[in-house]
Amino acid sequence: MAQKDGADDGTPRLGQQLCFAVYQASHAFNRAYRPILAALGLTYPQYLVMLALWEDDGPTVKALGEKLMLDSGTLTPLLKRLEGAGLIRRERDPQDERQVRIRLTDKGEAMRAQGQGVQEAIGCALGATAPGAEPLREQLERVRDALLASSRDE
Repeated sequence: MAQKDGADDGTPRLGQQLCFAVYQASHAFNRAYRPILAALGLTYPQYLVMLALWEDDGPTVKALGEKLMLDSGTLTPLLKRLEGAGLIRRERDPQDERQVRIRLTDKGEAMRAQGQGVQEAIGCALGATAPGAEPLREQLERVRDALLASSRDE
């Protein structure tokens, strides 16, 4: 007689799937970030853009999209909203007018200190320190890289 829960019949189990665990963790992260970022007036994707700009102000739209793994159809509306909020400005590169560079405004730069508080709040929610979370982040980067490499082969 077959087991109803699929435990021994070879049927893939949802709770045993790595992809589902990552999916759930992603949703949990978004849920934890939402109230913290709401106080800054940012969504999670907007926060990622700001993090990238705090790290390296002035990238081209293309370089920023590559760094965040976002296509222009997703990135452009994010940039428009951040520009509307007065946090960034888009400007043509004087050396190559075809390129648009993204720069922080004074208001966007001033938000950097608040951004540091976001990481502290998430660290508290995780009950982890930055050094303690480092091995997990590195392992997830290896998973990402392996999946990206395997999808390039197709």
